Amino acid sequence: MKKSISRSIPLMLAGILIFVFLAGCEKSQEPADQSVYKKYSYSFMDTFDTVTQVVGYTETEEKFNEYAEKIHERMMELHKLYDIYNDYEGINNIKTINDNAGVKPVKVDREIIDLILFSKQMYEEMGTQTNIALGSVLKIWHEYRDEAEANPADAKIPPMDVLRAANEHTDINKVIVDVGDSTVYLNDPLMSLDVGGVAKGYATEIVAKEIVNEGLISGIISAGGNVRTFGKPMDDTRDRWGIGIQNPDSILGNSDENILETIYVTDKSIVTSGDYQRFYKVGDKIMHHIIDPETLMPGDYYRAVTIVTEDSGKADFMSKIVFLLPFEKSKAFVDSLDGVEAIWVFKDGKIETTDGLKEIMKSNGATAAVDK
Repeated sequence: MKKSISRSIPLMLAGILIFVFLAGCEKSQEPADQSVYKKYSYSFMDTFDTVTQVVGYTETEEKFNEYAEKIHERMMELHKLYDIYNDYEGINNIKTINDNAGVKPVKVDREIIDLILFSKQMYEEMGTQTNIALGSVLKIWHEYRDEAEANPADAKIPPMDVLRAANEHTDINKVIVDVGDSTVYLNDPLMSLDVGGVAKGYATEIVAKEIVNEGLISGIISAGGNVRTFGKPMDDTRDRWGIGIQNPDSILGNSDENILETIYVTDKSIVTSGDYQRFYKVGDKIMHHIIDPETLMPGDYYRAVTIVTEDSGKADFMSKIVFLLPFEKSKAFVDSLDGVEAIWVFKDGKIETTDGLKEIMKSNGATAAVDK
């Protein structure tokens, strides 16, 4: 049976809103009769601590639901593998690795090996701001956030000496992967993995590619602030998907405008990191979940950043780097990468974008339709 969510989807998508004011009029490369395709949607909220919404065009609702249920099942499989909080019968997951830190290597599925190798490679090539070995520090922040949610009046910032002590156990080089034996070993009994900065986007990319191979040629998977589009809208009139970027102030109740910007894309991933997604307050200060490994405190340059590129796993990883760097370095980083665009929302409301992003922004004259 199709799962549905009755609460407001805009508030739950944490950074990205799907708007199927799709785009374009071009007809090449598509099935001859697009009139037989109709748009359907499906949503669930039991994976990666967020609402996941699937939108797609198929010939029948029955066929769409088959695809959507496969997406749901696959996301659940990956959620269990990448979970750092819960045990599952018959599964060695990230939590199992953490539980055996300094004790023994843990035999895991190839999808965990691949995620860790991907994260280590990105760490070396892209930047150390996203470190899956920062778990000992992030665990402290998680605990303080949980305590603040239970008793907001007593919310506190973790002591810096406690954070610094935990940071002594975040060396990613001590994450030992044996591909041949399919094992992972943490060579420090006090370290732990936290893949929250990359797992959701990485899983979304896996599932998107798999479902395209299964035959779904036109759709969107939106897992919280991670959106992956594939193919074109099959309505015979438009050529691109319209994706709305969430206004951070609307989440916090400071604005009635939900949409900051609309961009038009095909076969792209759009990933947002922001200070309004998971946070607690100490006085008037927002203590959000994106922790700078240099300062051990929440990043303080922006309200949000959005990355647009092809691969959702890379976009998720890069969005944390872009969020944690000061603007000149952040923009230089994005400009150094091929096929990557970004938008920065500053704390004072100012917005900056890459030149390439301007070309697909509604506010800059971009439209859904392709010029004939």
